[in-house]
Amino acid sequence: MPLVQETDYGTPRSKSERLVTLTIDGTAVAVPEGTSVMRAAAEAGTKIPKLCATDMLEAFGSCRMCLVEIEGRNGTPASCTTPVAPGMVVHTQTERLARIRKGVMELYISDHPLDCLTCAANGDCELQDVAGEVGLREVRYGYAGENHVFAKADGAPNDKWMPKDESNPYFTYDPSKCIVCSRCVRACEEVQGTFALTIAGRGFDSRVSAGMMEPFLGSECVSCGACVQACPTATLTEKSVIEIGQPEHSVVTTCAYCGVGCAFKAEMRGNTVVRMVPYRDGKANEGHSCVKGRFAWGYATHKDRITKPMIREKITDPWREVSWDEAIAHAASEFRRLQATYGRNAIGGITSSRCTNEETYLVQKLVRAGFGNNNVDTCARVCHSPTGYGLKATLGTSAGTQDFASVEAADVIMVIGANPTDAHPVFGSRMKKRLRQGARLIVIDPRRTDLVRSPHISADYHLQLRPGTNVAIINAMAHVIVTEGLVDVAYVRERCERADFESWARFIADDRHAPEAVEATTGVPAEDVRAAARLYAAGGNAAIYYGLGVTEHSQGSTMVMGMANLAMATGNIGRVGVGVNPLRGQNNVQGSCDMGSFPHEFPGYRHISDDATRQMFETFWGRALDPEPGLRIPNMLDEAVSGGFKGLYVQGEDIAQSDPDTQHVTAGLAAMECVVVQDIFLNETAKFAHVFLPGSSFLEKDGTFTNAERRISRVRRVMPPMAGMADWEVTIALARALGCAMDYAHPSEIMDEIAALTPTFAGVSFAKLDALGSIQWPCNEAAPEGTPTMHIDRFVRGKGRFMLTEFVATEERAGPLFPLLLTTGRILSQYNVGAQTRRTENIRWHGEDVLEMHPFDAENRGVRDGDLVSVESRSGEIALRASITERVQPGVVYTTFHHPISGANVVTTDYSDWATNCPEYKVTAVQVRRTNGPAPWQERFLEESVAMRRIGVLDAAE
Repeated sequence: MPLVQETDYGTPRSKSERLVTLTIDGTAVAVPEGTSVMRAAAEAGTKIPKLCATDMLEAFGSCRMCLVEIEGRNGTPASCTTPVAPGMVVHTQTERLARIRKGVMELYISDHPLDCLTCAANGDCELQDVAGEVGLREVRYGYAGENHVFAKADGAPNDKWMPKDESNPYFTYDPSKCIVCSRCVRACEEVQGTFALTIAGRGFDSRVSAGMMEPFLGSECVSCGACVQACPTATLTEKSVIEIGQPEHSVVTTCAYCGVGCAFKAEMRGNTVVRMVPYRDGKANEGHSCVKGRFAWGYATHKDRITKPMIREKITDPWREVSWDEAIAHAASEFRRLQATYGRNAIGGITSSRCTNEETYLVQKLVRAGFGNNNVDTCARVCHSPTGYGLKATLGTSAGTQDFASVEAADVIMVIGANPTDAHPVFGSRMKKRLRQGARLIVIDPRRTDLVRSPHISADYHLQLRPGTNVAIINAMAHVIVTEGLVDVAYVRERCERADFESWARFIADDRHAPEAVEATTGVPAEDVRAAARLYAAGGNAAIYYGLGVTEHSQGSTMVMGMANLAMATGNIGRVGVGVNPLRGQNNVQGSCDMGSFPHEFPGYRHISDDATRQMFETFWGRALDPEPGLRIPNMLDEAVSGGFKGLYVQGEDIAQSDPDTQHVTAGLAAMECVVVQDIFLNETAKFAHVFLPGSSFLEKDGTFTNAERRISRVRRVMPPMAGMADWEVTIALARALGCAMDYAHPSEIMDEIAALTPTFAGVSFAKLDALGSIQWPCNEAAPEGTPTMHIDRFVRGKGRFMLTEFVATEERAGPLFPLLLTTGRILSQYNVGAQTRRTENIRWHGEDVLEMHPFDAENRGVRDGDLVSVESRSGEIALRASITERVQPGVVYTTFHHPISGANVVTTDYSDWATNCPEYKVTAVQVRRTNGPAPWQERFLEESVAMRRIGVLDAAE
């Protein structure tokens, strides 16, 4: 069942096709079997008063407002919990019902404070609305909870209302306004799956409690906002509403955080955002949200925003504000000079996974048609390029196979190298809901994530492997499936290349791939691997969901192919509930890949050496195009250090913080003569920039994002660009200054060009997106409304191709000098390099990056919880606070990378995936020891930051 439906009148409509006919207030109604009387009435045009019912939640029947009379039945049943029956005759508006409803509402109001005129929810309060619906005009029993007696913390009576809980930075909890409808508690359980709220006490003492009567901020509440959205009164209210007032209009747009791509209504007063409300018709999130999308949007108007173009001659000079014309002309002049002096290939560009499809498309077009080379790359390569390579080789397309809703039909869920409850929390909640319904779970991860064991969920198998041994594990599982006769022979015979399968089967059946043979390498007991493989192969619909813990390895592409092999061998591709599904990290990682951001591919993953494809683009763009692949980011930096690469246009990325081996990255940037950064903040890369072009946040954009399920969604401008120009307009201005004409009046025209040149987008237009809400590519004549599930009858490449996946141990190994393996990841409250979330109240949950260590490793080094420790690798050294925990296994340490001062990528190495150069962030050999102060790199970082603030290069907030 989806998290929410379009409307808001009780139990969602049943999916049954069998119709039931009944009579409601004299009108015959036909609805599907299983539909509630409340919904049936609503579809007949009759609204029944309610307080505890909402489509976000299962029917509860506690408020006693939605009572009806049914002929032949005693009493007045709740319409929200009563299913329809053939021939049923229902009365929703009788004198008796009116009297009961008014009396119940009178009790609610008598228990409520008398502050309706000053209440923050005035104009948006269901209690007020329902009181009006039932005609309540006076109360006989007094007001303001005069009979309430709450207990103090020590158990003594307290004759006053419990105080407001203001601890959460985004919303308040005022128990005096609570009607104990349990909607917030149910939302926390049913929608979010956190179980952080409960009803404490009985009778008049009943109240909503976060944890054991804790403040919201100190409880297990994850601030997803489901409780706030569910609350029918002002008990739970956004602080922004209290401060600004009720919104007066709204615009539907798409979140700019992770790859889930949640739809939101930006509710506004003029050009000011009041709140972001998850949109119930958003197919990626269906009305749910996480703390980032729901509340952490204040960065868009933060005081650190740079809204004036700036230039400087040297990176040690202070910035000088200039006009847009001067900044664009200066950047174009410098790029022309560099190409005239050092050659056509001396400059390049980097597109962004945070920008829209249209903006990304323009940057790669600028590089190919304006710069005259293919030196374009994207941050997507440093996270999910192995996905594109591996899935294209095996299945024929560079993207995941399912929509998010598919998980609701999965019987077995295998999560590999992903932490969806932190990195993709809305999908994580959806997955947890399916697990609570009975789906089985296999987790393959070096770290014990929340999915391994949390309230009401426990993984059947946690294969806690050593970092860097993914391919050995997937081969071992495949070995079990092949040697124990668990292959879906009919599926393989019909759908896959026979010769490739036979070759693979012989390869994988070799005893060296047996779980017992690789146990010493992976650290996973052979019997657990065998049991997990059997469950995946024989447990029903089996779906794989994976993240950066798969791709960010030297064998990332091999592992992706290994997962595709496993899915094909068991017949788990091509229908709902199965598939191989990457959980993309940033909001438009999929889109930036789709749009041709790699140096060897045009939009649509077509190689630039293909003459027909290149000629099509040449004809459309009116320019001759280079048939040779360009430079990837590591190659650009290498060439810069050696003196051959001199200029870079960076739109919306911070490679100085996000890319591996920070000291090499910064050396490459420092060696360039013209670095142009286009962003909303002066980030770490901007320290090395000569031109800064102000960017626009997602609230200032028009365009589209493409999420992890290939869903193309509209991004709509809710306020004017603070710098006067949107990102797409800036790129066009730079292109024109370079003599590369780009004539677009609106991003919709850019999408029209994308559709004309890209087969998978052929049927996409803004008009169709506005009509349908969103579309999953491919969208073309064969699939005019998109493709939720790929490879249904045949694979995109025709027959599925099994690939040999030999395990090759990474060169980065633990040893005497560096005995521990460092792996990295994300945390719920922060996002990527933290440029956005660090400028919101989310900082209160995660103020610094810490190093997780197992107690065994800590004890051996004399490290206690909270100690400052040195983390040293062959690339560099940093210092972090230690957090002693059994979430990691002995020999493994873990940290996040959200704060620049932490410098996590100072210690990561330059090893990368053999096929795509995706960095091996997840395996770094390190030594950890106690220390008394910051590492030398961090000391230099602090000194440089102070110096740059002094001359106006950085904002004080940096």
